[in-house]
Amino acid sequence: MSTPLFTRTDPALGEFALRPVDPSGDAALLHRWVTDPKAVFWLMQDCDLAAVEKEFARIAADPFHHAFLGLHNSTPAFLMERYDPAHRELVGVHAAEPGDVGMHFLVAPTDTPVHGFTLAVLTTVMEMLFADPGTRRVVVEPDARNTAVHVLNKAVGFEVLRTVSLPSKDACLSTCTRDQFLATRGENR
Repeated sequence: MSTPLFTRTDPALGEFALRPVDPSGDAALLHRWVTDPKAVFWLMQDCDLAAVEKEFARIAADPFHHAFLGLHNSTPAFLMERYDPAHRELVGVHAAEPGDVGMHFLVAPTDTPVHGFTLAVLTTVMEMLFADPGTRRVVVEPDARNTAVHVLNKAVGFEVLRTVSLPSKDACLSTCTRDQFLATRGENR
């Protein structure tokens, strides 16, 4: 198991950390998460274990796409993918600018939800992305039907630019600059 690349302490919920996904070592865990009915928007519902491992091995080998396992108080609890929108996901749909970083996140399914947990995960993800001084703007393309994530995205500063048609969905192309994110945190730069 690798050392976390980023750690954040949430005053109410404790420690959140991210480490690179180990495609073979994490495959069984990730398979349970991405095939759960609550992960319908992750688009991997019908994948078997081998397909999940193959997908994360593909991501690990891709210089423009990275996957991270998120930990909450040292227990696996979420997944984050970072990608370069100039080379993946949004090519031909979004005119990527220098400093744009694409992102997906998935909170592990649970029978005991904790109030504020998903927002704390998204805040951690955004802090990790903006910890890189080269990141100027985070770009996301959630399914237009995923109303829950739209509310969360707005809470951390995302602005919907437009609806776009992607091969697997109609998506709300949205962006969040560093200043927009900091404003939601009550911070100015």
